[in-house]
Amino acid sequence: MGEFELIRQFFTRPTRGAVLGVGDDCALLQSAPGMQMAISTDMLVSGRHFFADTNPQALGHKCLAVNLSDLAACGARPLAFTLALALPDADEAWLAPFSQGLLALADAHGCELIGGDTTRGPLNICITVFGEVPAQGSRTGAVTGALLRSGAHAGDDIYVSGTLGDAALALRALQGELLLPPEVLAVARNRLERPEPRVALGLALRGVASACADVSDGLLGDLGHILERCGLGAEVQTDRALALLAARAQCAGGEAQFDRQYGYSTVQQCVLAGGDDYELVFCAPPAQRAAVAQASARSATPVTRIGSLQAAPGLRLVDGLGRAVAPKLASFDHFSAPSEGRL
Repeated sequence: MGEFELIRQFFTRPTRGAVLGVGDDCALLQSAPGMQMAISTDMLVSGRHFFADTNPQALGHKCLAVNLSDLAACGARPLAFTLALALPDADEAWLAPFSQGLLALADAHGCELIGGDTTRGPLNICITVFGEVPAQGSRTGAVTGALLRSGAHAGDDIYVSGTLGDAALALRALQGELLLPPEVLAVARNRLERPEPRVALGLALRGVASACADVSDGLLGDLGHILERCGLGAEVQTDRALALLAARAQCAGGEAQFDRQYGYSTVQQCVLAGGDDYELVFCAPPAQRAAVAQASARSATPVTRIGSLQAAPGLRLVDGLGRAVAPKLASFDHFSAPSEGRL
């Protein structure tokens, strides 16, 4: 199978929202009046971001999901994406489920594939996604309606969506570091390989959240990006965050048994710094608590308030009694991590 036949068979579809899609040297997009374009790119490399034997349908889903998560963090509505794909071989048995997983998620979010590139090489997937946000924000002087990492103030609440830590827990199990019951591993592995981008929540938080980021490299690390951009500190109640590890509640003996079996430090590392959750961490003034609850309900996405922003710089972790917690944690960084990679 040649390059152009590969593109025609697996990735060419009728144009819907784009002015011009696959088939020419460039695609053409037209933003609606009063809207700005939101653009994000992510690259997934075999052996670095995913196992070489990952189910190709799940991989197709995830490679777009991580990009849609960036749009969600900006409160952007997905429009379209491009796909750059390096393949060792044009393997139809791999390409068919990969494209199915990719395009099923694209259809679910109304995000059409409009172009890209293919080449022979080690398996590498690079997606650029395009979305739109209002060009003017509701806050005085705002030049965009997008959710940004900046904009929060001392006293704002800190929230996180969904659950945390299960993807990192699954990765540890798949690497042989711990043994999970099959039913627990299945749920955790699904979180690792098939994350659900919180697009609906991001849209619902426009005009409500003061700052937002997606949790890709670990809760504390990604919250740290918000703190840096806002010039603030924060206090995080770890008990509230650690309760969001779904596998912990699934343990036959409950959370206490899970902690005894796998170690409380494992729970802390997975939840607070594990990464690959693709949830949203966001801030909002206390006066917006009812609006946050409404956004959660409208998007059918649970959110949990885990702390607050403070004027004093630094990130302080406390338990349910307000006592300081000092775990040794580090969120993932590609260039400080060992050269053999994330996996």
